[in-house]
Amino acid sequence: MIQIFGTNKSFDTKSAQRFFKERRIAFQFVDLKEKEMSEGEFDSVVNALARTEGSRAAAIEAMIDTKSKDYASIAYLDDSEKEEKLFENQAKLLKQPICRNGKTDATVGMAQKVWEGWK
Repeated sequence: MIQIFGTNKSFDTKSAQRFFKERRIAFQFVDLKEKEMSEGEFDSVVNALARTEGSRAAAIEAMIDTKSKDYASIAYLDDSEKEEKLFENQAKLLKQPICRNGKTDATVGMAQKVWEGWK
C-alpha cells in the first residue's frame, strides 16, 4: 500500500494524489496537520531514503524543506539534532509529499519516474 504524507494545502501533495488516482493505484493519504508520522514510520522513510541518498544524514537533508519559513530553526543544527527537530516539526519542516511504498521504497517531493515503477 502506498502512503502519501503531506498537507491539504500543498500543491505537490495534491499532484501526487492525482498521479496515483489517474493510474488507479490505491494509496492512503496522511495529513501531517492532523496526524504526524509515528517514530517507526519516520525511521522507515529515513532508512528507505538513505539507500538512495547514500547516508542517513543525506536522507535527512533531502527531507528538509529549504523554502519553509521555519527553515532557519533547523539550518544550522548538527546532523543528530536535525533529525530530532525534523521529527518534532513534521508539518512545518518536511518537504512534501513524502510517498512510501512498503518499508523499502520512499520518495520526497515529486518523483513521478520512481512512482511509475511502483505500479
